[in-house]
Amino acid sequence: MYAYIVVALLTGAHTEERRALTWDHAFPKGRPEFDPPQPPHIALLVFSSAVGKPLDAANVRPAFRQALKDIDGISADEWTPRELRRSFVSLLSDRGVTLGEISRLVGHSGTAVTEELYRKQIRPVIQTGAVVMDGIFQQGPERESRS
Repeated sequence: MYAYIVVALLTGAHTEERRALTWDHAFPKGRPEFDPPQPPHIALLVFSSAVGKPLDAANVRPAFRQALKDIDGISADEWTPRELRRSFVSLLSDRGVTLGEISRLVGHSGTAVTEELYRKQIRPVIQTGAVVMDGIFQQGPERESRS
């Protein structure tokens, strides 16, 4: 699951896209018939279940949750592989990548789905709340004694 999780988080690929990667994408002998010939390579990463079967929702979810089970602060039962796509979108947004560019990266035709279903703004919400609370509590005990 490690490689699966890393690829998901770094690319934002759909779970359906990741599950489809099979040994048909591996070329251990290369492609000598091509011009120029291609050396041995893997066109895409190959993922399979623990017993070598193609991935499907029934075996990805349990393996994903198993990978998360010992992480403090996370309830593995509440997470699905789709959270990795949401994390990809949210992290890019948090780093200032425009919504239009993120939408193109994840294959959306417009920004509405990206914004409404995938982007979870973390930093601006926390910063806004912190600024407001700082304004409310700016009259702390040490400031009141100086007045």
